[in-house]
Order: sequence, then structure tokens, then C-alpha cells
Amino acid sequence: MSEFPEPASRRKFLKSSAVATAGILIVPRFVLGGKGYTAPSDQLVVAGVGVGGKGESDLAMFAKTGKVRIAYLCDVDDRRAANSRQAFPQATYYKDWRRLLDKEAKHFDAMSVSTPDHNHAAVTLAAMQHGKHVYVQKPLTHDIYEARALTEAAKRYKVVTQMGNQGASNDGVRQLQEWYDAGLLGDVHTVYCWTDRPVWPQGIPWPTTAVTPPPTLDWDLWLGSAPYRPFVEKLVPFNWRGWWDYGTGALGDMGCHLLEAPFRVLNLQYPSAVQASVGSVYVDEFKRGYFPDSCPPSSHVILRFPKTNKTKGDITVHWMDGGIQPERPAELGPNEVFGDGGNGMLFIGEKGKMMASTYSADPRLLPTSRTQQAQVPQTLARVPGGANGHYGQWVEACLAGYGKKQVSSPFELAGPLTEALLVANLAIRGYDLQRPKATGQGMDYPGRGLELLWDPKQLKVTNLDDINRFVKRDYRQGWQLG
Repeated sequence: MSEFPEPASRRKFLKSSAVATAGILIVPRFVLGGKGYTAPSDQLVVAGVGVGGKGESDLAMFAKTGKVRIAYLCDVDDRRAANSRQAFPQATYYKDWRRLLDKEAKHFDAMSVSTPDHNHAAVTLAAMQHGKHVYVQKPLTHDIYEARALTEAAKRYKVVTQMGNQGASNDGVRQLQEWYDAGLLGDVHTVYCWTDRPVWPQGIPWPTTAVTPPPTLDWDLWLGSAPYRPFVEKLVPFNWRGWWDYGTGALGDMGCHLLEAPFRVLNLQYPSAVQASVGSVYVDEFKRGYFPDSCPPSSHVILRFPKTNKTKGDITVHWMDGGIQPERPAELGPNEVFGDGGNGMLFIGEKGKMMASTYSADPRLLPTSRTQQAQVPQTLARVPGGANGHYGQWVEACLAGYGKKQVSSPFELAGPLTEALLVANLAIRGYDLQRPKATGQGMDYPGRGLELLWDPKQLKVTNLDDINRFVKRDYRQGWQLG
């Protein structure tokens, strides 16, 4: 990965601006004073890549702060981009993010990335190499290697980073942390997190019938770093999440929202071991099948983490998706909702338990009567606006400059969290080599029969080398990382 030249000086910019950039009304901050510069009054000039769906709402939240000018929009699908183009009519529009950076990098400060998972890393790393602050939707990356690369790049290029994980800014996670730090649970040794996702198809064969992409969609640009396949129906804009080439399954979609609290409360870093069991689907009346291109319909993953400065020993974290839930704790009344019904987290300590819902919302001690009785002083500052303040927090940090203000989900935290989720996905994708490899029929179950031993320094599984091909995938020609 090669670094790009430092931003131009104020004098050089003013000398050339009369001819080259006379139409720019608000000068990007980094051009005026270089990295870390703080101007008394200006706006953050932002480019958005992936501006439909979640990207659309992200840009709207940035603009709502009153301190952001959305200057550039980029999307491979004109139809998906239509609302953002209408909301920000003065923004210049591109379909290829590489052209956006090549032509406009001097004219904006920060980039919001909300593409499908498989293109997160390439777009984000390129933006950081251009000196741009970045806001990236969860999960941070598609591959383990990419998560580590972005975490290191954030320090190297000294830019403000934030993963779009709104629960990290919620009051709930800070309440959970204060309860634990006050000793109300004793030492936590086990955590359960669960979700009712996926709500898109998983555990299915790749469609056999190719169709013509809609005229608004550039299919080649959408594929980006992924292997080429003909376009099929019902893949975009949502169902790509269930296919390993593009998505990261229920773990990638909801894991960041649910596992962020255990990471923060217990100061977890990298797992040391992982095992999994997964659900399968009926192919016909007598056979169950596994389709290796697709994430399974349900899974139960057990991650083991080494002891931290917040625990006495190793920590076991259970992840369950597809509607699987742990046993209800005895301290929870029979008519009390477990988590939020479909999703939740449960901390089990030697002296007590606590739980919360998605985004760490509605934190409760168990039995729930303890919640109101507990008198624990507030020791952690809250983010103004809570979960919705996640956006403004990043904007303020960008305006202040690298290292000047804290954000809730910088890559130094989001990177290890994402890595842990993707290590869990290794177990979901793995298989016992003593069995025949998956054929799409019969009794091949990924992840069953082995505990994978993970070495975070080498970024590899040490006892099943074949699975390491998923740590860093092969990129399509022309789309390599960096």
C-alpha cells in the first residue's frame, strides 16, 4: 500500500483556485491547513459511496447536524441513488468510486461508505490513503485480513474513523459497563447474544437462471472485488447478505449491534478458539442439504476469549441466530420479555446477571426489580443524542481533527470486534476434512466436529489450514485491496 502526497498548502490552493476551483463555495478543511487543522467556522465536506438504503439515511443524518455539506454522491444503481440525488441536488454524481477519488479527492474532507460488505475495505482504504476521514457501515469488512488492514491504516494515515454501529453510542452500553465496573455481577464468565435474523434467504442454492440487469444498475461495478457471476433476480438490493461472496450472514448484519457491549464491558480483544453448529435445509423428503455459496439458515457459535484486565479468567461468548435463543434465566419472570423478544444479550457473572436488547437498549439487572434498586454513580460520559448522536459525534471529531475528540466506534475498537465476528464465520464455513467436501446434497455440515484454534498474530487457524483461505479472499483483477 502506497501513501498519497500530503494535502496542498493554503497558499498553493489559493493560487490555483481562481482558475481551477472557482465554483467551490466551501473550501475543504484539509486543503486549508493540512491534517489536524481546526478552522473557527466551516463545514465538513462529505462524499457518499453507496447512497441508497442505509447510505441514504446516513447522509441525511450527517446533513441534519448543520455542519456537513454533501458534495459528492456515488452509487452503481441510479434508481437506488434517486432519493439522495433529489435531497442533495448540488452534489456531483458518480457511478464508480475510483473515478470519484481520482477526480475529486482535493475537494472533500470525509467519506461515508455504505456498499455491500464485500466492497467496504477497498473503498475505505483508498479513501484513507487520500487522507479522508471515513464513516463505514457495519460490519467493517468482509474478510478478517481486511479488518486488520483498516485498523492499522487508520493509525498510519491519521484520519478519524467510525463504524456505523449506533449502539456503540447508546446510553445502554455505558449503563451496563457501570454496573459491571461497580461489581454488581461479580466476575462475568459467560455471555449469550442472539438474533432472529436472517430475514433474507439463506441456506439455498445459487439460482440457475441468469437475467439481464436492470438498466439503472452497473452490474460489473456492483460486483467490484467479488468473482464474476451473471446477474440473478432477487439478489440486490437486499438479499446479497445471505451469500458468502458478498455478505457475512446474520453475524455480520447483527453481530456488531449485539456483541459490541460484551467487547466494551469486558474489554475483549481477539478470540483464541471457536466452534460452531449450523442448521440445514430439506432438499427433498429424505435428504438435507448444505449449499456452500450461501450462509446457513441458523447457527450457534461458541467463541472463547482469553482473560482480560476486566475478568478473572477466560470468557465464553455464545452467538445464536436464525431464531435460536438460550435458556431463559431463572431470575426472569415467566411473562417478562427475554431481550427484546427476537434479539438480546445476557451477561452471566458469579454474583448476578444482566441483559439488554438490540443496540444495548433497555439494560436490566436480573431479577429486573434490581434495576431500579441499584444505586450506581454515573462514571462514563454519555454521547449527546445517544444512538442518533453517533453521526454528529463523528462529524465533530472530523472537524476537530485526528486525535482531538473521541468517537464511540473507531477502527481501533471496530476492527477487533469485526475480526471476532469473522472468525466465528470461519467456524460456520468450515468443515471436518475427514468427511467428503460439500456437494450440495447429503450430510455435509460446516463447522461441526472441530474446535478451530485461532492465532491473532498470524491471522490463521492453526489446526485446520484449509479454512484459512477465507481469512483473505482472492480479489477480482483490478479490484485488489490498496
